Amino acid sequence: MDTLGNLLQGFQVCLQPLNLFVCFIGVFMGTLIGVLPGIGPTSTISILIPVTMGMSPVSAIIMLSGIFYGAMYGGSTTSILVNVPGEAASVVTCFDGYQMARQGRAGPALGIAAFGSFIAGTFGVLGLMLLSKPMSQFALKFGPPEYFGVMFLGLTLVCLLTRGSLLKALLMVLVGLALAYVGMDSVSGEMRLTLGSILLWDGVGMMPIIMGLFGVSEVLLSLESSFSRDILQVKNLKGLLPNRQDWKDSAGPIGRGVILGFLLGVLPGGGTVLSTFSSYALEKKISRHPHRFGTGAIEGVAGPETANNAASSGSFITLFTLGIPPNVIMGALLGAMMIHGIQPGPLFLKERPEIFWGVIASMYLGNAMLLLLNLPFIGLWVRLLRVPYRILFPMILLFTFIGAYTVRNKPFDLVMLLIFGLLGYLMKKFDYEPAPLVLAYLLGDQIEMALRQSLILFSGSFVPFLVHPIASAAIACGLLILFSPFLPGLRGGKKIAEEAAKLEN
Repeated sequence: MDTLGNLLQGFQVCLQPLNLFVCFIGVFMGTLIGVLPGIGPTSTISILIPVTMGMSPVSAIIMLSGIFYGAMYGGSTTSILVNVPGEAASVVTCFDGYQMARQGRAGPALGIAAFGSFIAGTFGVLGLMLLSKPMSQFALKFGPPEYFGVMFLGLTLVCLLTRGSLLKALLMVLVGLALAYVGMDSVSGEMRLTLGSILLWDGVGMMPIIMGLFGVSEVLLSLESSFSRDILQVKNLKGLLPNRQDWKDSAGPIGRGVILGFLLGVLPGGGTVLSTFSSYALEKKISRHPHRFGTGAIEGVAGPETANNAASSGSFITLFTLGIPPNVIMGALLGAMMIHGIQPGPLFLKERPEIFWGVIASMYLGNAMLLLLNLPFIGLWVRLLRVPYRILFPMILLFTFIGAYTVRNKPFDLVMLLIFGLLGYLMKKFDYEPAPLVLAYLLGDQIEMALRQSLILFSGSFVPFLVHPIASAAIACGLLILFSPFLPGLRGGKKIAEEAAKLEN
Protein backbone atom coordinates (compact mmCIF):
# COMPACT_ATOMS: atom_id res chain seq x y z
CA MET A 1 0.00 0.00 0.00
CA ASP A 2 2.89 2.35 0.70
CA THR A 3 4.14 1.85 -2.84
CA LEU A 4 0.71 2.59 -4.30
CA GLY A 5 0.34 5.69 -2.14
CA ASN A 6 3.79 6.91 -3.13
CA LEU A 7 2.98 6.32 -6.80
CA LEU A 8 -0.23 8.35 -6.45
CA GLN A 9 1.88 11.12 -4.90
CA GLY A 10 4.20 10.88 -7.87
CA PHE A 11 1.30 11.28 -10.30
CA GLN A 12 0.17 14.35 -8.36
CA VAL A 13 3.61 15.82 -8.93
CA CYS A 14 3.87 14.71 -12.55
CA LEU A 15 0.38 15.88 -13.54
CA GLN A 16 1.12 19.46 -12.56
CA PRO A 17 0.89 21.45 -15.83
CA LEU A 18 4.56 22.47 -15.89
CA ASN A 19 5.85 18.97 -15.14
CA LEU A 20 3.52 17.42 -17.70
CA PHE A 21 4.76 19.93 -20.27
CA VAL A 22 8.47 19.34 -19.56
CA CYS A 23 7.85 15.58 -19.70
CA PHE A 24 6.47 16.00 -23.21
CA ILE A 25 9.35 18.29 -24.18
CA GLY A 26 11.84 15.75 -22.85
CA VAL A 27 10.45 12.75 -24.73
CA PHE A 28 9.99 14.86 -27.86
CA MET A 29 13.59 16.06 -27.73
CA GLY A 30 14.73 12.52 -27.00
CA THR A 31 12.89 11.19 -30.04
CA LEU A 32 14.30 14.00 -32.15
CA ILE A 33 17.93 13.40 -31.20
CA GLY A 34 17.35 9.66 -31.54
CA VAL A 35 16.15 10.22 -35.10
CA LEU A 36 18.97 12.56 -36.15
CA PRO A 37 22.23 10.63 -36.65
CA GLY A 38 25.33 12.04 -35.02
CA ILE A 39 23.68 13.42 -31.89
CA GLY A 40 23.43 11.31 -28.77
CA PRO A 41 21.49 11.60 -25.50
CA THR A 42 24.67 12.32 -23.52
CA SER A 43 25.48 15.39 -25.59
CA THR A 44 21.88 16.59 -25.55
CA ILE A 45 21.48 16.22 -21.79
CA SER A 46 24.78 18.07 -21.27
CA ILE A 47 23.77 20.89 -23.60
CA LEU A 48 20.32 21.30 -22.03
CA ILE A 49 21.39 21.23 -18.37
CA PRO A 50 21.80 25.04 -18.33
CA VAL A 51 18.28 25.39 -19.76
CA THR A 52 16.94 23.64 -16.66
CA MET A 53 18.61 26.05 -14.23
CA GLY A 54 15.42 28.11 -13.90
CA MET A 55 13.25 25.03 -13.29
CA SER A 56 12.48 23.22 -10.07
CA PRO A 57 14.67 20.14 -9.49
CA VAL A 58 11.82 17.71 -10.16
CA SER A 59 10.91 19.42 -13.46
CA ALA A 60 14.54 19.39 -14.55
CA ILE A 61 15.07 15.68 -13.83
CA ILE A 62 11.75 14.74 -15.46
CA MET A 63 12.76 16.52 -18.67
CA LEU A 64 16.32 15.18 -18.78
CA SER A 65 15.17 11.64 -18.01
CA GLY A 66 12.65 11.89 -20.84
CA ILE A 67 15.47 12.73 -23.24
CA PHE A 68 17.29 9.53 -22.27
CA TYR A 69 14.51 7.00 -22.72
CA GLY A 70 13.00 9.00 -25.59
CA ALA A 71 16.22 8.60 -27.55
CA MET A 72 15.88 4.83 -27.25
CA TYR A 73 12.58 5.09 -29.14
CA GLY A 74 13.70 7.51 -31.84
CA GLY A 75 16.88 5.68 -32.78
CA SER A 76 14.94 2.84 -34.40
CA THR A 77 13.43 5.12 -37.07
CA THR A 78 16.70 5.90 -38.84
CA SER A 79 17.98 2.36 -38.37
CA ILE A 80 14.93 0.95 -40.16
CA LEU A 81 14.40 3.59 -42.84
CA VAL A 82 17.92 4.83 -43.57
CA ASN A 83 20.21 2.04 -42.31
CA VAL A 84 22.00 4.69 -40.23
CA PRO A 85 21.56 4.34 -36.44
CA GLY A 86 20.26 7.49 -34.79
CA GLU A 87 22.27 6.61 -31.69
CA ALA A 88 24.59 3.80 -30.62
CA ALA A 89 21.96 1.57 -29.03
CA SER A 90 20.09 1.27 -32.36
CA VAL A 91 23.01 -0.17 -34.32
CA VAL A 92 21.74 -3.75 -34.15
CA THR A 93 18.28 -2.72 -35.36
CA CYS A 94 19.80 -1.88 -38.74
CA PHE A 95 20.51 -5.51 -39.54
CA ASP A 96 16.95 -6.76 -39.86
CA GLY A 97 14.95 -3.53 -39.65
CA TYR A 98 16.37 -2.06 -42.85
CA GLN A 99 15.98 -5.37 -44.66
CA MET A 100 12.32 -5.45 -43.65
CA ALA A 101 11.92 -1.91 -44.98
CA ARG A 102 13.49 -2.88 -48.31
CA GLN A 103 10.97 -5.71 -48.53
CA GLY A 104 8.10 -3.24 -48.10
CA ARG A 105 7.59 -4.08 -44.41
CA ALA A 106 8.88 -0.85 -42.85
CA GLY A 107 5.49 -0.37 -41.19
CA PRO A 108 5.53 -3.62 -39.14
CA ALA A 109 9.21 -3.06 -38.29
CA LEU A 110 8.52 0.41 -36.93
CA GLY A 111 5.35 -0.81 -35.25
CA ILE A 112 6.96 -3.72 -33.41
CA ALA A 113 9.87 -1.46 -32.40
CA ALA A 114 7.44 1.07 -30.91
CA PHE A 115 5.22 -1.48 -29.16
CA GLY A 116 8.21 -3.47 -27.89
CA SER A 117 9.75 -0.27 -26.55
CA PHE A 118 6.48 0.65 -24.84
CA ILE A 119 6.18 -2.78 -23.21
CA ALA A 120 9.81 -2.67 -22.09
CA GLY A 121 9.44 0.85 -20.75
CA THR A 122 6.33 -0.08 -18.79
CA PHE A 123 7.80 -3.21 -17.21
CA GLY A 124 11.14 -1.45 -16.70
CA VAL A 125 9.48 1.32 -14.72
CA LEU A 126 7.57 -1.31 -12.72
CA GLY A 127 10.87 -3.00 -11.88
CA LEU A 128 12.40 0.34 -10.94
CA MET A 129 9.44 1.07 -8.67
CA LEU A 130 9.53 -2.31 -6.92
CA LEU A 131 13.30 -2.76 -6.57
CA SER A 132 14.41 0.75 -5.62
CA LYS A 133 13.17 0.60 -2.02
CA PRO A 134 14.82 -2.78 -1.20
CA MET A 135 18.01 -1.58 -2.89
CA SER A 136 17.98 1.63 -0.84
CA GLN A 137 17.47 -0.30 2.41
CA PHE A 138 20.32 -2.60 1.46
CA ALA A 139 22.53 0.37 0.60
CA LEU A 140 21.90 1.90 4.05
CA LYS A 141 24.11 -0.87 5.41
CA PHE A 142 27.02 0.43 3.36
CA GLY A 143 29.90 2.12 5.10
CA PRO A 144 32.90 3.88 3.52
CA PRO A 145 34.69 0.57 2.72
CA GLU A 146 31.58 -0.79 0.93
CA TYR A 147 31.14 2.36 -1.10
CA PHE A 148 34.78 2.35 -2.11
CA GLY A 149 34.54 -1.31 -3.16
CA VAL A 150 31.37 -0.83 -5.22
CA MET A 151 32.70 2.26 -6.99
CA PHE A 152 36.00 0.53 -7.67
CA LEU A 153 34.09 -2.39 -9.18
CA GLY A 154 31.94 -0.02 -11.23
CA LEU A 155 34.95 1.69 -12.78
CA THR A 156 36.64 -1.59 -13.63
CA LEU A 157 33.43 -2.91 -15.21
CA VAL A 158 33.26 0.22 -17.35
CA CYS A 159 36.82 -0.46 -18.47
CA LEU A 160 35.96 -4.07 -19.29
CA LEU A 161 32.86 -3.25 -21.32
CA THR A 162 34.18 -0.33 -23.36
CA ARG A 163 35.60 -0.97 -26.79
CA GLY A 164 39.35 -0.97 -27.39
CA SER A 165 42.06 -2.22 -25.09
CA LEU A 166 41.67 -2.47 -21.35
CA LEU A 167 44.91 -0.54 -20.92
CA LYS A 168 43.50 2.46 -22.83
CA ALA A 169 40.34 2.39 -20.71
CA LEU A 170 42.40 2.29 -17.51
CA LEU A 171 44.44 5.24 -18.73
CA MET A 172 41.20 7.19 -19.26
CA VAL A 173 40.12 6.34 -15.72
CA LEU A 174 43.38 7.71 -14.34
CA VAL A 175 42.99 10.90 -16.38
CA GLY A 176 39.43 11.30 -15.10
CA LEU A 177 40.53 10.83 -11.49
CA ALA A 178 43.33 13.36 -11.96
CA LEU A 179 40.85 15.91 -13.33
CA ALA A 180 38.53 15.30 -10.36
CA TYR A 181 41.32 16.17 -7.91
CA VAL A 182 42.23 19.52 -9.47
CA GLY A 183 41.57 22.41 -7.07
CA MET A 184 41.06 22.56 -3.32
CA ASP A 185 41.41 19.42 -1.22
CA SER A 186 38.10 19.08 0.62
CA VAL A 187 39.82 17.71 3.73
CA SER A 188 43.05 19.71 4.12
CA GLY A 189 42.05 22.81 2.15
CA GLU A 190 45.31 22.75 0.20
CA MET A 191 45.48 23.42 -3.55
CA ARG A 192 46.58 20.54 -5.73
CA LEU A 193 47.22 19.94 -9.44
CA THR A 194 46.49 23.60 -10.26
CA LEU A 195 49.81 24.16 -12.09
CA GLY A 196 50.11 27.42 -10.15
CA SER A 197 47.08 28.94 -11.91
CA ILE A 198 44.38 30.71 -9.93
CA LEU A 199 41.91 29.77 -12.70
CA LEU A 200 42.03 26.14 -11.54
CA TRP A 201 41.39 26.81 -7.85
CA ASP A 202 37.72 25.87 -8.31
CA GLY A 203 38.67 22.76 -10.27
CA VAL A 204 37.87 21.81 -13.83
CA GLY A 205 34.20 22.41 -14.65
CA MET A 206 31.99 19.41 -15.23
CA MET A 207 30.12 20.91 -18.18
CA PRO A 208 33.22 21.76 -20.31
CA ILE A 209 34.44 18.18 -19.87
CA ILE A 210 31.17 16.47 -20.82
CA MET A 211 30.18 18.92 -23.55
CA GLY A 212 33.66 18.96 -25.02
CA LEU A 213 34.19 15.20 -25.04
CA PHE A 214 30.75 14.38 -26.41
CA GLY A 215 29.36 17.50 -28.09
CA VAL A 216 32.22 19.40 -29.72
CA SER A 217 34.19 16.25 -30.56
CA GLU A 218 31.14 14.73 -32.29
CA VAL A 219 30.77 17.83 -34.46
CA LEU A 220 34.46 17.77 -35.39
CA LEU A 221 34.28 14.06 -36.18
CA SER A 222 31.14 14.46 -38.28
CA LEU A 223 32.66 17.26 -40.37
CA GLU A 224 35.14 14.83 -41.90
CA SER A 225 32.55 12.19 -42.78
CA SER A 226 29.31 12.11 -44.70
CA PHE A 227 26.27 10.00 -43.95
CA SER A 228 24.61 8.13 -46.78
CA ARG A 229 20.95 8.90 -46.32
CA ASP A 230 19.06 6.93 -48.93
CA ILE A 231 15.69 7.52 -47.29
CA LEU A 232 12.92 5.11 -48.19
CA GLN A 233 9.66 6.56 -49.40
CA VAL A 234 6.88 7.22 -46.90
CA LYS A 235 4.53 5.09 -48.97
CA ASN A 236 6.29 2.01 -47.58
CA LEU A 237 5.13 2.89 -44.07
CA LYS A 238 1.52 1.78 -44.45
CA GLY A 239 0.25 -0.90 -42.13
CA LEU A 240 2.12 0.09 -38.98
CA LEU A 241 0.29 -2.50 -36.88
CA PRO A 242 2.10 -5.89 -36.87
CA ASN A 243 -0.07 -8.82 -37.89
CA ARG A 244 -0.83 -11.90 -35.80
CA GLN A 245 2.20 -13.83 -37.09
CA ASP A 246 4.47 -10.87 -36.33
CA TRP A 247 3.23 -10.81 -32.74
CA LYS A 248 3.65 -14.57 -32.45
CA ASP A 249 7.26 -14.34 -33.65
CA SER A 250 8.00 -11.31 -31.45
CA ALA A 251 6.39 -12.33 -28.15
CA GLY A 252 9.36 -14.41 -26.97
CA PRO A 253 12.05 -11.87 -27.97
CA ILE A 254 10.10 -9.07 -26.29
CA GLY A 255 9.77 -11.02 -23.04
CA ARG A 256 13.43 -12.04 -22.99
CA GLY A 257 14.49 -8.53 -24.02
CA VAL A 258 12.69 -7.01 -21.01
CA ILE A 259 14.50 -9.26 -18.53
CA LEU A 260 17.93 -9.21 -20.18
CA GLY A 261 17.91 -5.48 -20.87
CA PHE A 262 16.77 -4.55 -17.37
CA LEU A 263 19.46 -6.66 -15.70
CA LEU A 264 22.21 -5.30 -17.97
CA GLY A 265 20.95 -1.76 -17.36
CA VAL A 266 21.41 -2.15 -13.61
CA LEU A 267 24.93 -3.51 -14.11
CA PRO A 268 27.61 -0.78 -13.96
CA GLY A 269 29.16 -0.45 -17.38
CA GLY A 270 26.36 -2.41 -19.07
CA GLY A 271 24.06 0.11 -20.67
CA THR A 272 21.89 0.06 -23.75
CA VAL A 273 24.49 -0.83 -26.39
CA LEU A 274 25.53 -4.03 -24.64
CA SER A 275 21.91 -4.98 -23.98
CA THR A 276 20.90 -4.69 -27.65
CA PHE A 277 23.88 -6.71 -28.86
CA SER A 278 23.32 -9.37 -26.19
CA SER A 279 19.62 -9.62 -27.03
CA TYR A 280 20.34 -10.02 -30.75
CA ALA A 281 22.99 -12.67 -30.07
CA LEU A 282 20.63 -14.55 -27.72
CA GLU A 283 17.71 -14.54 -30.18
CA LYS A 284 19.90 -15.73 -33.03
CA LYS A 285 21.39 -18.48 -30.89
CA ILE A 286 18.07 -19.95 -29.69
CA SER A 287 16.18 -19.42 -32.96
CA ARG A 288 15.09 -22.45 -34.97
CA HIS A 289 15.92 -20.48 -38.11
CA PRO A 290 19.10 -18.49 -37.34
CA HIS A 291 19.80 -18.05 -41.06
CA ARG A 292 16.86 -15.61 -41.25
CA PHE A 293 18.65 -13.08 -39.06
CA GLY A 294 20.14 -10.31 -41.17
CA THR A 295 17.62 -10.87 -43.95
CA GLY A 296 14.55 -9.24 -42.36
CA ALA A 297 13.62 -11.31 -39.29
CA ILE A 298 11.21 -9.36 -37.09
CA GLU A 299 12.73 -11.06 -34.02
CA GLY A 300 15.96 -9.17 -34.77
CA VAL A 301 14.04 -5.91 -34.34
CA ALA A 302 11.74 -6.81 -31.45
CA GLY A 303 14.41 -8.21 -29.10
CA PRO A 304 17.06 -5.44 -29.28
CA GLU A 305 14.53 -2.59 -29.31
CA THR A 306 12.87 -4.03 -26.22
CA ALA A 307 16.21 -4.62 -24.50
CA ASN A 308 17.52 -1.09 -24.94
CA ASN A 309 14.40 0.48 -23.42
CA ALA A 310 14.40 -1.95 -20.51
CA ALA A 311 18.09 -1.14 -19.93
CA SER A 312 17.34 2.59 -19.84
CA SER A 313 14.86 2.00 -16.98
CA GLY A 314 17.22 -0.32 -15.12
CA SER A 315 19.99 2.28 -15.23
CA PHE A 316 18.02 4.53 -12.87
CA ILE A 317 18.14 1.96 -10.05
CA THR A 318 21.90 2.14 -9.58
CA LEU A 319 21.90 5.93 -9.84
CA PHE A 320 18.97 6.60 -7.51
CA THR A 321 19.73 4.02 -4.81
CA LEU A 322 23.54 4.00 -4.70
CA GLY A 323 24.35 7.39 -6.20
CA ILE A 324 26.63 5.63 -8.70
CA PRO A 325 26.04 6.19 -12.43
CA PRO A 326 26.15 2.83 -14.28
CA ASN A 327 26.93 4.47 -17.63
CA VAL A 328 27.97 7.80 -19.06
CA ILE A 329 24.41 8.95 -19.79
CA MET A 330 23.52 8.43 -16.15
CA GLY A 331 26.76 10.25 -15.36
CA ALA A 332 25.47 13.32 -17.19
CA LEU A 333 22.17 13.01 -15.32
CA LEU A 334 24.07 12.73 -12.03
CA GLY A 335 25.85 15.95 -12.92
CA ALA A 336 22.50 17.65 -13.51
CA MET A 337 21.18 16.40 -10.16
CA MET A 338 24.25 17.72 -8.36
CA ILE A 339 23.88 21.11 -10.01
CA HIS A 340 20.29 21.23 -8.73
CA GLY A 341 21.41 20.31 -5.21
CA ILE A 342 20.17 16.71 -5.35
CA GLN A 343 22.32 13.93 -3.93
CA PRO A 344 21.11 10.49 -5.07
CA GLY A 345 21.84 7.56 -2.81
CA PRO A 346 20.26 5.37 -0.11
CA LEU A 347 18.44 8.32 1.49
CA PHE A 348 17.18 9.75 -1.79
CA LEU A 349 13.78 8.00 -1.60
CA LYS A 350 13.25 9.17 1.98
CA GLU A 351 14.55 12.71 1.71
CA ARG A 352 13.27 13.63 -1.78
CA PRO A 353 10.26 11.36 -2.42
CA GLU A 354 8.54 13.96 -4.60
CA ILE A 355 11.44 13.84 -7.06
CA PHE A 356 11.83 10.05 -7.08
CA TRP A 357 8.14 9.22 -7.41
CA GLY A 358 7.53 12.18 -9.70
CA VAL A 359 10.16 10.83 -12.10
CA ILE A 360 8.66 7.32 -11.84
CA ALA A 361 5.18 8.62 -12.70
CA SER A 362 6.56 10.74 -15.53
CA MET A 363 8.14 7.64 -17.06
CA TYR A 364 4.74 5.92 -17.15
CA LEU A 365 3.22 8.92 -18.92
CA GLY A 366 6.33 9.47 -21.05
CA ASN A 367 6.16 5.95 -22.48
CA ALA A 368 2.55 6.54 -23.51
CA MET A 369 3.53 9.86 -25.11
CA LEU A 370 6.34 8.15 -27.00
CA LEU A 371 3.98 5.57 -28.44
CA LEU A 372 1.82 8.39 -29.81
CA LEU A 373 4.84 10.32 -31.07
CA ASN A 374 6.52 7.45 -32.87
CA LEU A 375 3.69 5.90 -34.86
CA PRO A 376 1.45 8.72 -36.16
CA PHE A 377 4.32 11.14 -36.82
CA ILE A 378 6.68 8.88 -38.78
CA GLY A 379 6.36 11.18 -41.80
CA LEU A 380 7.56 14.15 -39.72
CA TRP A 381 10.64 12.28 -38.52
CA VAL A 382 11.45 11.23 -42.08
CA ARG A 383 11.35 14.87 -43.23
CA LEU A 384 13.63 15.87 -40.34
CA LEU A 385 16.23 13.42 -41.63
CA ARG A 386 16.71 15.75 -44.56
CA VAL A 387 18.01 18.61 -42.39
CA PRO A 388 21.47 19.50 -43.79
CA TYR A 389 24.33 18.97 -41.37
CA ARG A 390 25.78 22.35 -42.32
CA ILE A 391 22.77 23.83 -40.51
CA LEU A 392 22.50 21.31 -37.70
CA PHE A 393 26.05 21.25 -36.36
CA PRO A 394 26.62 25.04 -36.04
CA MET A 395 23.46 25.14 -33.92
CA ILE A 396 24.85 22.36 -31.72
CA LEU A 397 28.10 24.27 -31.27
CA LEU A 398 26.22 27.45 -30.38
CA PHE A 399 24.17 25.74 -27.67
CA THR A 400 27.28 23.97 -26.41
CA PHE A 401 29.17 27.23 -25.90
CA ILE A 402 26.19 28.91 -24.26
CA GLY A 403 25.66 25.94 -21.96
CA ALA A 404 29.30 25.66 -20.92
CA TYR A 405 29.42 29.33 -20.00
CA THR A 406 26.12 29.77 -18.18
CA VAL A 407 26.72 27.12 -15.47
CA ARG A 408 29.61 28.98 -13.77
CA ASN A 409 29.75 32.20 -15.86
CA LYS A 410 33.49 31.83 -16.37
CA PRO A 411 35.13 32.63 -19.74
CA PHE A 412 37.84 30.13 -18.77
CA ASP A 413 35.26 27.36 -19.15
CA LEU A 414 34.99 28.18 -22.85
CA VAL A 415 38.72 27.63 -23.23
CA MET A 416 38.42 24.32 -21.39
CA LEU A 417 35.48 23.40 -23.64
CA LEU A 418 37.64 23.82 -26.74
CA ILE A 419 40.51 21.90 -25.14
CA PHE A 420 38.30 18.94 -24.21
CA GLY A 421 36.53 19.11 -27.57
CA LEU A 422 39.87 18.70 -29.34
CA LEU A 423 40.93 16.05 -26.82
CA GLY A 424 37.69 14.14 -27.39
CA TYR A 425 38.18 14.30 -31.15
CA LEU A 426 41.71 12.89 -30.87
CA MET A 427 40.53 10.23 -28.42
CA LYS A 428 37.90 8.98 -30.86
CA LYS A 429 40.39 9.02 -33.73
CA PHE A 430 42.79 6.84 -31.74
CA ASP A 431 40.11 4.59 -30.16
CA TYR A 432 40.16 6.00 -26.64
CA GLU A 433 36.67 5.88 -25.12
CA PRO A 434 35.56 9.02 -23.20
CA ALA A 435 33.06 7.14 -20.99
CA PRO A 436 35.64 5.83 -18.43
CA LEU A 437 37.15 9.31 -18.16
CA VAL A 438 33.81 11.00 -17.48
CA LEU A 439 32.62 8.40 -14.98
CA ALA A 440 35.97 8.50 -13.15
CA TYR A 441 35.75 12.30 -13.00
CA LEU A 442 32.20 12.20 -11.60
CA LEU A 443 33.03 9.51 -9.04
CA GLY A 444 36.51 10.77 -8.20
CA ASP A 445 35.55 12.85 -5.15
CA GLN A 446 33.31 10.09 -3.77
CA ILE A 447 35.97 7.41 -4.20
CA GLU A 448 38.59 9.55 -2.50
CA MET A 449 36.24 10.47 0.34
CA ALA A 450 35.24 6.84 0.91
CA LEU A 451 38.89 5.75 0.97
CA ARG A 452 40.00 8.51 3.33
CA GLN A 453 37.04 8.03 5.67
CA SER A 454 37.80 4.32 5.84
CA LEU A 455 41.42 4.94 6.71
CA ILE A 456 40.51 7.57 9.32
CA LEU A 457 37.86 5.34 10.96
CA PHE A 458 40.24 2.37 11.18
CA SER A 459 43.47 4.23 12.07
CA GLY A 460 45.07 3.90 8.67
CA SER A 461 44.47 0.14 8.41
CA PHE A 462 43.47 -1.53 5.13
CA VAL A 463 42.07 -4.55 6.98
CA PRO A 464 38.40 -3.39 6.71
CA PHE A 465 38.63 -3.65 2.93
CA LEU A 466 39.51 -7.33 3.40
CA VAL A 467 37.13 -8.35 6.20
CA HIS A 468 33.95 -6.49 5.19
CA PRO A 469 32.18 -8.99 2.87
CA ILE A 470 30.67 -6.52 0.39
CA ALA A 471 33.82 -4.44 0.12
CA SER A 472 36.16 -7.41 -0.20
CA ALA A 473 33.94 -9.16 -2.77
CA ALA A 474 33.63 -6.00 -4.90
CA ILE A 475 37.36 -5.29 -4.77
CA ALA A 476 38.18 -8.92 -5.59
CA CYS A 477 35.86 -8.83 -8.63
CA GLY A 478 37.42 -5.54 -9.72
CA LEU A 479 40.92 -6.98 -9.47
CA LEU A 480 39.86 -10.05 -11.47
CA ILE A 481 38.59 -7.71 -14.18
CA LEU A 482 41.87 -5.78 -14.20
CA PHE A 483 43.81 -9.01 -14.68
CA SER A 484 41.27 -10.51 -17.11
CA PRO A 485 43.55 -10.06 -20.17
CA PHE A 486 45.89 -12.59 -18.57
CA LEU A 487 43.08 -15.01 -17.62
CA PRO A 488 41.55 -16.73 -20.67
CA GLY A 489 38.38 -17.68 -18.82
CA LEU A 490 37.52 -14.05 -18.05
CA ARG A 491 37.75 -12.56 -21.53
CA GLY A 492 34.12 -13.10 -22.51
CA GLY A 493 32.86 -9.68 -21.40
CA LYS A 494 35.60 -7.90 -23.31
CA LYS A 495 34.88 -9.91 -26.44
CA ILE A 496 31.21 -8.96 -26.26
CA ALA A 497 32.13 -5.28 -25.95
CA GLU A 498 34.55 -5.51 -28.86
CA GLU A 499 31.92 -7.20 -31.04
CA ALA A 500 29.42 -4.50 -30.10
CA ALA A 501 31.98 -1.84 -31.04
CA LYS A 502 32.49 -3.48 -34.44
CA LEU A 503 28.74 -3.45 -35.03
CA GLU A 504 28.56 0.20 -34.02
CA ASN A 505 31.21 1.13 -36.54
